[in-house]
Amino acid sequence: MSIFESFCILLYLAVLLFAINKLTWTQLLTHSTLQHCVLASSVIIAGLWSVKAGIYPQLEVHLLAMCTVTLVFGWRFAVLISTLALVLLTLFDVVPVSQIGLYGLTTAIMPILITYAVFLLCYHFLPRHVFVYIFIGSFLTAALTAVVHILTNSLLFYALDQYDWPTIFDNYTVLAALIWFPEATINGMVITLLIIYRPHWVKTFYDKDYLAQ
Repeated sequence: MSIFESFCILLYLAVLLFAINKLTWTQLLTHSTLQHCVLASSVIIAGLWSVKAGIYPQLEVHLLAMCTVTLVFGWRFAVLISTLALVLLTLFDVVPVSQIGLYGLTTAIMPILITYAVFLLCYHFLPRHVFVYIFIGSFLTAALTAVVHILTNSLLFYALDQYDWPTIFDNYTVLAALIWFPEATINGMVITLLIIYRPHWVKTFYDKDYLAQ
């Protein structure tokens, strides 16, 4: 394990400890339904992350789905869910132990922070309309997370000298132009269905703000 990989693990653990505060633990331990939802979501995310497409090892793309998880559960529980998913992937040898930190930061933490930041910006500076929530907060944000994820990984692969830039660009970076749409569509559809049929399940969707418009 390199110094950089060790640093990433420590940074990821720091974010996890900051996210899972006393209130989060209390909510999780006192609500069995929430426990089931968190565990089920972790399994689903682990399944999505394990289904990859690519030619070269590590230069593979997959759906993130962290936009939906963040909007539904909030950023703190999203960190917990992604961590449990990461543990499952590690147990099944999908993600090497040495890469847990780096993988978690780029695949989970970064999309979670982007999603929650866009949500806050939309909530405070844009009209609180259901269309704004779905199209910008979910659809476009999910697309953004997919593109940023691939671009960040591309730079990391190059900086760590795992592949030369032409190989990375031709076999990985250009996939950002393809993966953004399915990522955006799936997240947008799930959030749309949830706020129509189960709006109380979506933590960041406030009926009094969005449905009263």
